[in-house]
Amino acid sequence: MHIEVFSLCDAATVEAGKLNILGAFDSIWGSTLPAVHPQCAIALRMRFDTIEKGEHKIVVNFVDADGKNVIPPAQGVITLTFSDEQRSGSANMILNLQGVKFEKFGEYSIDLAIDGRHEASLPLFVKKRA
Repeated sequence: MHIEVFSLCDAATVEAGKLNILGAFDSIWGSTLPAVHPQCAIALRMRFDTIEKGEHKIVVNFVDADGKNVIPPAQGVITLTFSDEQRSGSANMILNLQGVKFEKFGEYSIDLAIDGRHEASLPLFVKKRA
């Protein structure tokens, strides 16, 4: 398995197998706490070899610097099938988030696990507006 795209962005869609991403970012600013981000998305595109066909469990955790969940863990399952001539296949996932509340300024992490194994992390910096 290979992660082709893992991004925090303003919006994402999937159309005919194509992952569309708008406005990738890693920082937001707020003047008061809690800071609330109105809308964003986590976009994920993974590639699997044919020997990896079948079900795969996906878990996304969004945590603060102390490991406390910002939102409940997002869990899902994808099932991959391949035609005989394919050597690999891709899967797209989008997690749309609305009204995410940040209780403090600092660094947050979006952690991705596939089949119980940590695969990637994205930082998010919540900064105080001057």
